Amino acid sequence: MTIPVNDAGITPAGEGIGGVVWNILGQTYKPVQHTEHSFAFDTLFPPGTFVPPHAHPDQDEFIRVLEGEFDIWLNGSEAKAKAGDLIRMPMGSQHGIFNRSALPVRALFWVAPSRQLYTLFTRLHNLADPAEVVRVAAEHNIHFLPPPA
Repeated sequence: MTIPVNDAGITPAGEGIGGVVWNILGQTYKPVQHTEHSFAFDTLFPPGTFVPPHAHPDQDEFIRVLEGEFDIWLNGSEAKAKAGDLIRMPMGSQHGIFNRSALPVRALFWVAPSRQLYTLFTRLHNLADPAEVVRVAAEHNIHFLPPPA
């Protein structure tokens, strides 16, 4: 599989590099920048969608909330992030991202370094079985946490 790495230029608003759009558990992800050093993607989280608590052992992750509001679980604490806020999740931090509102949330996510995240998203596209998502994610060094007791 060839993974596009963007050269100097502009990724048009609302588009992913090379027209790529992923559907991951009901959320829309569009890659807007990708090099070995970092990977950025636009997201749309419909109401009620979420990414369960997980960790990236070898990536820092950031989220700039563009529209709406996320509920964040970060290292055991809960917080809200609204439009304009930047969420910082250093490598190894445990975090979950939830849209518990009645409106969609748009955000720009990025990780550094990119590692295997682009390939993971390609494999998760249209995958509906949460257990399979967890298994495939672990193969790419993204580790979901067990559900609370």
